Amino acid sequence: MSLIRPIALIIDDEIPMRRLLRISLEPANYQVFEAATGESGLIEAATRKPDVILLDLGLPDMDGLAVLKRLREWATIPVVILSVRDQADEKVAALDAGADDYITKPFHADELLARLRVAQRHAASKSAPALLDLHGLLLDFSQRTVTYKGKPVDLTPTEYALLRLLAINAGKVLTQAYILRTVWGPRNEEHSQYLRVYISHLRTKLSALGLPNEMIKTETGIGYRLMSS
Repeated sequence: MSLIRPIALIIDDEIPMRRLLRISLEPANYQVFEAATGESGLIEAATRKPDVILLDLGLPDMDGLAVLKRLREWATIPVVILSVRDQADEKVAALDAGADDYITKPFHADELLARLRVAQRHAASKSAPALLDLHGLLLDFSQRTVTYKGKPVDLTPTEYALLRLLAINAGKVLTQAYILRTVWGPRNEEHSQYLRVYISHLRTKLSALGLPNEMIKTETGIGYRLMSS
């Protein structure tokens, strides 16, 4: 079965810490991206569409709490704080601002990986069922796999994110702006060409499986809808 590797984004200005986290995450099958500042981290978050973010609070250009608050304006991505700050009020402030967990440095790699799994499970349970079957197309959100009649469907991470969003909202019309904001990030609402290209890619791949081309319906001037029946 084809497995799409989960994406982890590290936002931390310390090179040794980023190296340590990469060493811990990559053997656990994460695809890792890095950012050394808050601003670059926000851009990476919008561009890479990570499954989980590891965020330091002591960044050179802005406080990590400010990064978290800006993230929460548009994203529900699980965020785990990694910080040397161990005061209770710091932890409460981060959790109140939308962090999913708070781990104090130094930490054990096994504990970190366990906390990341929990954060991702909680996020998945809030946003979608574990399994979704549409027209024989089976989406397993916990494993990030798509199969049809027992055979894996080869999708890029962006194609998967787009199909996932449409599938969770099957039967509903999603506006172009909403899809672009959710899949590509808040600064891409005007880039409708991205969406047209990826909708075309998805339709081609689904049609190749024998699924109807009109399974993803264009609502002219509005957006798209994945037909539920």
